[in-house]
Amino acid sequence: MAYSLNQKSTNLLLVLFLLVSAFSFAQEGSKSEKVGVFTFENEEIDYGTIAYNSDGLRVFKFTNTGDAPIVISKAKGSCGCTVPTYSKNVILPGEKGEIQVKYATNRIGKFTKTVMLTTNASQPNKVLRIKGEVLKPETKEALKS
Repeated sequence: MAYSLNQKSTNLLLVLFLLVSAFSFAQEGSKSEKVGVFTFENEEIDYGTIAYNSDGLRVFKFTNTGDAPIVISKAKGSCGCTVPTYSKNVILPGEKGEIQVKYATNRIGKFTKTVMLTTNASQPNKVLRIKGEVLKPETKEALKS
């Protein structure tokens, strides 16, 4: 069976397209994008039972175990009673960092709150949790403070 010039050129173009496509996919597969990775000591802090108006500050500690710097662009508590603070500095690979969370312990009862981190890390939206119970004060005078 004889091929016409038009069929040969069509087949050649098809083979070239397949080779270029295969080469492109092979190149994409070999590229690995560097990314920062949070490794937290704890992703949840349990305050346990704490006294009314006691110190509500706790610290989440982490290490950047990835191979690129991490930048935290935002940390937001689930309500006004949960206030996170964090360093605006870049966390390089291997470096440690922390997120401080202050819970308003003038609210009596059990609580479960979250802190949402927005970052450039492998998990761009990271949720941290706090929980506990603030005990009722023993005197009514303590409530006034």
